[in-house]
Amino acid sequence: MAEINVVPYIDVTLVLLIIFMVTAPLLQTGVDVDLPRAEAKPMDPNQDLPIIISIKADGSLFLDTGNRGDVAVEETDLARRVTEALAQKPGLAVLIRGDRAVDYGRVVTVMAQLKNAGIPSVGLMTAPPDE
Repeated sequence: MAEINVVPYIDVTLVLLIIFMVTAPLLQTGVDVDLPRAEAKPMDPNQDLPIIISIKADGSLFLDTGNRGDVAVEETDLARRVTEALAQKPGLAVLIRGDRAVDYGRVVTVMAQLKNAGIPSVGLMTAPPDE
């Protein structure tokens, strides 16, 4: 009677599992932004991923539509791209993730652009306060 020896397959599977467990946390993507700290209610995990506009300390803008990765975007093109993303999937939250070192006027300018483009609600992201 011929039998298949599955022990090598189990070993390979275990090694792959360990490799994926170690590398998965290292694959975090996004623009490095130092968020201000504040008490805020966390988002509902069952809700669709929001549209995130990141503003780095130097004032550059990045757009992430549904966790597809941050893409550099010009200020003149921002409102159009967010409106297009909302047209494809209405009801998504729009959040601004601004670095704590960025000028407050820059954040307000971006918010005003989005409001003028007809986006009904724009939120601000923060990091939880240190305990």
